[in-house]
Amino acid sequence: MRDDERLGEAKMRSLMVRYQDGDSEAVEELVRGLSPLLWRYFTSSHSSRSDTEDLLQECWVQIHRSRHTYRAADPLLPWIFAIARHTRLDAYRRRRRRESRETLTATPPEVAVRADHLALPGQTLFTHLLEKLPDSQREVLLMLKVSGMSMEEVARATSSTVGAIKQKAHRAYAKLREIIEKEGE
Repeated sequence: MRDDERLGEAKMRSLMVRYQDGDSEAVEELVRGLSPLLWRYFTSSHSSRSDTEDLLQECWVQIHRSRHTYRAADPLLPWIFAIARHTRLDAYRRRRRRESRETLTATPPEVAVRADHLALPGQTLFTHLLEKLPDSQREVLLMLKVSGMSMEEVARATSSTVGAIKQKAHRAYAKLREIIEKEGE
């Protein structure tokens, strides 16, 4: 980790401790600083904009409810991303339960088009490639490369081992190379 990132982590830890003590300014600064990272994390899960906003809001509610469990000696990002991961998993489970109870009453007349064949106007190549990865590999890459977390932090956030994280990252890189080679032809 670079020195400027450590200062950022130290500042985030300080803000979290102040948040635990009830400092409203610390809460606002923490939300401003971490929400973009969480937004990118939730956006990667094939969610609509409104679903992403809901996930982000629910994550902050969970952080607020769990803030007393944070220990100042521990890194903040793995703690935050563990909550984010569980928030996303809970939302996925709720959606699956709801879908299992829904019944299709009519088939729309339009032909279904797979979303991965459509490139949205603002979609970047990176986002396009990430969408083709399995969820667990996408999650690891986002934490490692977008959020700048270390292997140990990602392992802690995902309740996994460093070896498993290395393996997922390696497989994700191999899959990305394969996708790029296929699409380049």
